[in-house]
Amino acid sequence: MMQIKQAGECQLDALSLGEVMLRLDPEDVPTERARGARIWHGGGETNVAEGLSYCFGMRTSVMTALVDDGIGRNIENQLREAGVDTSKIIWFNTQGQGKFSTDQKGSLHNGINFTWKGRGVLPSVTYYYRAHTPIRELELGDIDWESLFASGVRWFHTGGIYALLSPTSAEVTLEALAAAGKHGTFRSYDLNYRAKVEPNKEHAREINMAVVKQADFVVGNQSDFEDALGETCRKVSKDDAFEFWLEAYTELLKNVARKYPNLKLIGTQLRGALTADRINWGAVLYDAVADEIHLATVRENVEIADRTGGGDSFVSGVAAALMQGNSIAEAVQWGAAHGICVQATPGDTTMVTQDQIEKEVKRAAAGGGVSALR
Repeated sequence: MMQIKQAGECQLDALSLGEVMLRLDPEDVPTERARGARIWHGGGETNVAEGLSYCFGMRTSVMTALVDDGIGRNIENQLREAGVDTSKIIWFNTQGQGKFSTDQKGSLHNGINFTWKGRGVLPSVTYYYRAHTPIRELELGDIDWESLFASGVRWFHTGGIYALLSPTSAEVTLEALAAAGKHGTFRSYDLNYRAKVEPNKEHAREINMAVVKQADFVVGNQSDFEDALGETCRKVSKDDAFEFWLEAYTELLKNVARKYPNLKLIGTQLRGALTADRINWGAVLYDAVADEIHLATVRENVEIADRTGGGDSFVSGVAAALMQGNSIAEAVQWGAAHGICVQATPGDTTMVTQDQIEKEVKRAAAGGGVSALR
């Protein structure tokens, strides 16, 4: 049975563990020719906490590590502006004092990425600079997970980007999940496989299989399940109807649920890219306990501003719906709506409100258009 703690017995609604990076966005100019950029931030795991905080008004915090410099404080300020508690960030000083320290020449540095959103037939491209980020240095015992979860956390989220980031990050991930489970915290994990983080798929699968055994809710698209877990889907022709694809995908989800009986939910967002800025969008939630598939309304040929963060926003929409007492059938609609709304705005993180999400759920269900608000 899927159980989530009540808000009144917890200090936090949600906590995320993961890397957060400064994003430089050259807007409509490819990075190679850019002469200016907007400054954002983002991280697969952190985006979920921020979505829950800013859009859904929930009490969230992030567990991450940053170098204490102007870039780190810029990231912190952006998180605080979105209502995320930053008191749990581990700061690495630049005076070489103590374990959590570095120098002033960048031996450790905050992660930075250049992400061009793409345009038309030119796809989005991201360049990462994360080889020496402080969160890679965290080890077993560096974080007092016992006290953190004993104080009450309803939902804990982490993902495959962080778990595969360094030789010790998988151990920290498993340590956190075990403590969360001990204290009855609901645990979600986004497979989010990135070959740029871990090109060795066998190694990635070994880690992910261990992690998924500690999760209640796992998220991934079709390629994630194959790349991260080695689970394949029956081949479906691109000309086959959606019903054939759904049947094959349902078989995959049921196979995953049988192998990991601890899982309560399995979810995915469905993104069919027509161009870099026009997509088809939907979502699926599989209730492994009741053996039921729930589909979100499919949105076709939707123009988007920035695809980054759509999957993370799906997760936070689902989490918000469930923590607010909605059904799984309603949760998949919230997840899909939040995911598409975030892609309608620039940057990795949410810029919309719960009221807008609820209106988008109704609009999509009714097949309506978008009217100006005056």
